Amino acid sequence: MKLWDKGYSTDSFVEEFTVGRDRELDLYLAEADVLGNMAHLKMLHSIGLLSQEDHDALAEGLKKIYAQVLAGDFVIEEGVEDVHSQVEFMLTEMCGDAGKRIHTGRSRNDQVMVDLKLFSRSALISLQQSVEELFQTLMTKADEWRDVLMPGYTHMQVAMPSSFGMWLSAYAESLADDLLMLRAAYDLVNTNPLGSGAGYGSSVPLNRTMTTRLLGFEDLAYNSVYAQMQRGKTERTVLTAIAAIAATVGRLAQDVCLYSCANFGFVKLPDAFTTGSSIMPHKKNPDIFELSRAKCNRLQAQPMEVTLIATNLPSGYFRDMQLTKEIYVPAFKELADVLRMVKEGIEQMWINRDILSNDIYKYLFTVEDVNDAVAAGVPFRDAYREVGMRVQEGTYEHDGRTLNHTHEGSIGNLCLDKIAQKFARHKFDYTEALAAEKALME
Repeated sequence: MKLWDKGYSTDSFVEEFTVGRDRELDLYLAEADVLGNMAHLKMLHSIGLLSQEDHDALAEGLKKIYAQVLAGDFVIEEGVEDVHSQVEFMLTEMCGDAGKRIHTGRSRNDQVMVDLKLFSRSALISLQQSVEELFQTLMTKADEWRDVLMPGYTHMQVAMPSSFGMWLSAYAESLADDLLMLRAAYDLVNTNPLGSGAGYGSSVPLNRTMTTRLLGFEDLAYNSVYAQMQRGKTERTVLTAIAAIAATVGRLAQDVCLYSCANFGFVKLPDAFTTGSSIMPHKKNPDIFELSRAKCNRLQAQPMEVTLIATNLPSGYFRDMQLTKEIYVPAFKELADVLRMVKEGIEQMWINRDILSNDIYKYLFTVEDVNDAVAAGVPFRDAYREVGMRVQEGTYEHDGRTLNHTHEGSIGNLCLDKIAQKFARHKFDYTEALAAEKALME
């Protein structure tokens, strides 16, 4: 059963090749498809292309389908090629000829595009919430462990004193800045392509401003050609934001893998977050964080995958874009799973509170000694050379005094409140979008 059926059959392998994974992946778009249909039918009724009777029957039918989607009972039946076909066939079964009228003024192109926009908007809202949960965990632990010192490294060499609070709040602030990219992606997603048709509009007097309002979009994608050109651009932009978050979280996962090994011993993971060896009985491998690192690396490759699919395409729609769905739709769950695992791992992680008692870290304090000499009137270069010579000669010792770092962002002044304010400032507001969707289905 195909919406575009014109009385001839297609080779079975050709059909399998062209449909691809749409029937599987379109289940993720079902809620969005129902919302788009509801807005479209209300608009068609308002311009006189649907009777009140047809409008009421179709609205009731869509609410029933929506309930099935929310309950997890919606399926795309065997032989139906995509979610758009399934919804329309169900409406036709429920409402007769009225179901055949709902596609008036649309193409599957703008139907797919609005589904992707609505799906993406919902997925980005959930993603921002997941990022916030990890952010709060990092901030809570940074505050709890703010005074527990650890070595800082440059070039993988012992460098200067750091703290667990500084380490974790660094990643928290990185997530705060990643939200800037997530917000930009949300702003692009939150524009309405419905009514652009196959890319060239329609002779039907559509009210695109009305569907924009009903679906809670911030604005229109005005030009019909550009509305379709957003396919590929939307996925690439959102995946770039996902990749930014993945880069932050993957780097944190790498730190945890490094710091949990015996050579460092800075942290220990709970047993539930490790696996053993089939041959070495002592092993506890940080598999959760290793997989998180690998998944984050894979997510960072995906914007380029989409870019290469869309590269050198002229204006207009092309079937190439179908393949972006296979990359795009699963990316949200993959990152959400990683965020949850890393969050829970950090929450349950044990930290070593006595790292710096080991003599191998005594050179962490050479800069402190240089600064003390400078404060006493010695020129910086003279103080630097004097301390450096003691290190070279093997006579350097640190007296173990208390550190006094006071400037913004130092171990004695982490500015956690400022980082929290930055995170709050960078979030996007989605209350109007959710309110519009709720009102549409009432």
